[in-house]
Amino acid sequence: MIRCLMTDTIRSTLLASSLLVAASVPFYLTAPQAEAAATVNNAAPNAAVQTLYDALQRAQSRAGIPERRAIIAPAVDQAFDLNAILRRSIGLRYDRLSDGERAQLLGAFRTFTIARYAATFKPGSEAAFSVTAGTDPNPTGGVILHTSLRGKSDPASEATPIDYVMTQTPQGWRITDVLLDGHISQVGAQRSDFKTIFGQGGARGLAQSLTTKADNFLHE
Repeated sequence: MIRCLMTDTIRSTLLASSLLVAASVPFYLTAPQAEAAATVNNAAPNAAVQTLYDALQRAQSRAGIPERRAIIAPAVDQAFDLNAILRRSIGLRYDRLSDGERAQLLGAFRTFTIARYAATFKPGSEAAFSVTAGTDPNPTGGVILHTSLRGKSDPASEATPIDYVMTQTPQGWRITDVLLDGHISQVGAQRSDFKTIFGQGGARGLAQSLTTKADNFLHE
């Protein structure tokens, strides 16, 4: 069950990305969150993913979706380079968007990612996370961090491998792709869907699609 949940989550969530209800609403870190972010910025690649996993671990014990979103949102901001993921998923057309279009799309992407996590990691999900200490070089740049996820009562042999492509940014190490079972790229899997929606409705159409999906997650 956990394996199915995480497969679905990775293929749709880490594409993207809620505390932001609309792209025009700014996001501010509290003092403790800002201090935690500064620590992550100067830490090893695994610190960003550990921050995300710690948040998901806490969130799945909270019954209310707003509370889970409040826990998950800062961790998503600290762990992911959502702008880079969007650029790779959409392609060259992303660079031709206006600042306003990018802001709207990025806001919807964050909303989608956080809503997906909040809908999946809830009471009863009983997920257990594991992050390795070392990394391997990524052939196209950055490093690959190995992690796994399983049900708390499941043996380690049934864990789902989840690898993260980590890239050094001015803000520290950030996730720029997710590899399910060590080879299924989240960016690659979503590229076709994004291309179709973007081709039909542009940045606004894709943003609306992501926002609608986020709303559906939160009302399941």
